[in-house]
Amino acid sequence: EAVAAEWMLEFACSCLCRHFAEQSGAEFWRWRDVAQALINGFSQIPPHQKKTVYLCQLLIRIAQGKSLGLHFENDQRISPLESALSFWTLLEREENKLEKLHEDIRRLIQIQIVAVHMENRYFKEAAEVLERLFTDSESDKPLRVKLATVIKTKDPYVPLLQSFNYSLLISKIKSYINLFMKENETNFLIQEATKHVASKGLGATALLNRPVEVNENDKSDLETKQRFVLSIILRDVLGQKLATSTFPIFWQKPKVSRVLQSLNNMQNVGTNGVSLACGRRRQRWTHKEDMELKLGVREFGVGNWAKILAHGNFNNRTSVMLKDRWRTLTKIK
Repeated sequence: EAVAAEWMLEFACSCLCRHFAEQSGAEFWRWRDVAQALINGFSQIPPHQKKTVYLCQLLIRIAQGKSLGLHFENDQRISPLESALSFWTLLEREENKLEKLHEDIRRLIQIQIVAVHMENRYFKEAAEVLERLFTDSESDKPLRVKLATVIKTKDPYVPLLQSFNYSLLISKIKSYINLFMKENETNFLIQEATKHVASKGLGATALLNRPVEVNENDKSDLETKQRFVLSIILRDVLGQKLATSTFPIFWQKPKVSRVLQSLNNMQNVGTNGVSLACGRRRQRWTHKEDMELKLGVREFGVGNWAKILAHGNFNNRTSVMLKDRWRTLTKIK
C-alpha cells in the first residue's frame, strides 16, 4: 500500500504540474484533492519524495495566493502565499542548483505577499507581515526598505508592485515546473502500464507509446491516455479490489456542482489576479459564526466582507457567504 501510494503521488504531482502550467482549473483542483489525500496518508514523508510533496503543497498555495480568507496554517495571520514561501524554502534546501531561479521566485513571493495585502487595503497587516518575512541580513535589506516605503504610500499600484506582479510569479513557477518535470519524466505508472499493455498485445500499445508533449490539439488525447493508463494499473498491477474500493475518484466524472464550484481556475490568477476559494460543501451557520458576523459588521460596516472575513473566526467561509448570510439575518430580524 505504501509503495502504491508513492507511485500515485508521483503521478498526481505530474498532473498538478501540467494543469497548473495549462491553467486547467477544474482538473487542477481535482488532482489537488488526490495529492492532498495521498500526502495526508503518509505517517512520514519518504526522503526521496520530499521534493514531490513540497512542490504539490507549493502549487496548491500559489493557486490560492490571492485569497486572504483562506488559511493553510493554524496561525490565522499566515496568508496562502506566506505559507507557500515556507514550502519554497524547503524546496530550496533539497536542491543545490538553480540558484538564480530560486532567488527570483523567493523575491517574487515575498513581494506578492505584501502586494496582495495592499490590494485588499490591509496596510497595517502588510507592515506586520513585512516584519515576519525578512531577517536583518544585509542581502535582505534593499528589498525590505523598498517594500516598507511602498507600504507607507498606501498605493498598491506603485511601479515596484506592477513590475514584479502575480503574472510574473506564475511564469517563474512554470519555469521551475518545466525543469522539475524534465528531471522526473520517467513516471513509474506510465512505464509499468506501457509494459503491461505491450505484454498483453493490446491494440492500445501505440497510444501508450506516443510522445506526451502537449499542445492545444493534444490535450483531450492525453487525458484519454492518462485515464486508460490508470484503469490498467489499478486493475491489473495493483489489483481489482484495490482499484474499485480505494481509488474510485480517478474514473468517476466530477459532479456538476463540484465542476461549477471549481470554475475559479488558474486562468483567473494569470490574467486578472483574482483567485477564488475552491468549492466547499454546504454547511450550517453556527450561532458563534452569526455572532462573529454581527461583530464584524458593527466594526467594519456592511459591505466590507473581505475585511470581516479576515478578522473574524469563521469555519471555511468566503466573503460571498458572509454577504448572503447577512442578507438572511436581516430578513429574519
